[in-house]
Amino acid sequence: MKRPAFLDVLIRSEPFRVFQLMLGAFLMLVAPIIGIPTPGPLGIFVFAFGLALVLRNSAWARRRYVRYTRRYPRVQKAVNFGLRRKSKRKPATPPLGPLPPPLDRR
Repeated sequence: MKRPAFLDVLIRSEPFRVFQLMLGAFLMLVAPIIGIPTPGPLGIFVFAFGLALVLRNSAWARRRYVRYTRRYPRVQKAVNFGLRRKSKRKPATPPLGPLPPPLDRR
């Protein structure tokens, strides 16, 4: 299903992009405050959502993130695992090679 044209215009507008950037930064700042009193990892999810908004709307933040993940590859592996990126996912078991011919059961 295709989005209506007015939504595409709204999402790509500069004020909406700035709003998303500010919302992401706000969520990243509020995440520790939310995470301390609540049980479970709620603060981590709030921080991750804020980080995703910031990385999506800021070229500077994206460049810094890429530079950081290239410098520390273990962080990149953890982020890719957390985001479950199919392009970066490694198979659980290596391929076994060619299959043996089927048995002739007569």
